[in-house]
Amino acid sequence: MNYCPKCGSDNLKFEIPPGDSLKRFICQNCKTIHYLNPRIIVGCLPIFEEKIIICKRAIDPCKGLWNLPAGFMENGERAEDGALRELKEETGLEGQIMKLHCIYSIPHVNQVYMIFLTRIFSGNAKPGEETLEVKYFEDHKVPWGEIGFTSSVYAIEKYIEYKSNTNNKTFIGSFVMEGPENRKEFF
Repeated sequence: MNYCPKCGSDNLKFEIPPGDSLKRFICQNCKTIHYLNPRIIVGCLPIFEEKIIICKRAIDPCKGLWNLPAGFMENGERAEDGALRELKEETGLEGQIMKLHCIYSIPHVNQVYMIFLTRIFSGNAKPGEETLEVKYFEDHKVPWGEIGFTSSVYAIEKYIEYKSNTNNKTFIGSFVMEGPENRKEFF
């Protein structure tokens, strides 16, 4: 951060504010503390007639690889509405959310994924602008080596592993890069 979004000053310090435990940008002019929080990505694990629906990406990152329909949550949007919006934008499909399937954190890029298990009623998919292709996969035909994001791999693996998850468990996973530069300590 080079300038304070509130007052425009370039007089910022990156330090721990009183009563906090993490460094924050603090404007020395207007005294505003700027909290930089993780981005939330919402998406669906769409199921139609026992098949998993996956999109081939038309954009970077991971252009040409498969991924669950997902994207950044918008301000003023409920998580489940954002997931259904992304489903519609990327596949042309509409569905009904059954449950929050998993939460997946990627701390080194400040992202938290919320993936909803979603029942699709009509299987007439139409790729959106960010999608090259939409395909329906049986469990044993999922193209594991061609999936672009670890969040999608995790969500699909947990779905297949616990397909008869009758207790509505939400799975919690993460991808943490190895190395001291990526570790965060909280005291």
